[in-house]
Amino acid sequence: MDEEEPLASWAARREQRLRPVGQLRAVPLADGRPRGAHVAPGEPRLIVRWDGFQWLPETVAEDYAAAQRILHGIDGDGRLRPANRAQRPKKAPGRHRKP
Repeated sequence: MDEEEPLASWAARREQRLRPVGQLRAVPLADGRPRGAHVAPGEPRLIVRWDGFQWLPETVAEDYAAAQRILHGIDGDGRLRPANRAQRPKKAPGRHRKP
């Protein structure tokens, strides 16, 4: 903090650097240390939430994929289903198309 900088601007700058309250994180349950997702994607994950001072346990996910669905708010299994073919509009017949 500079001597000329007002305290309000310094506090606003500091607030931007801090982790937002309510942020979620997935931690492997085996040893509790954050590791890369590729290390053990089949292990259960503990979902923790930041309350502004500490990480508090929220829920448990059965594997990496389930943890990602929880972290990103994806409902169901996360797959995109193709649209029903019966509902697609048909192409209009043109002069180059046979009826």
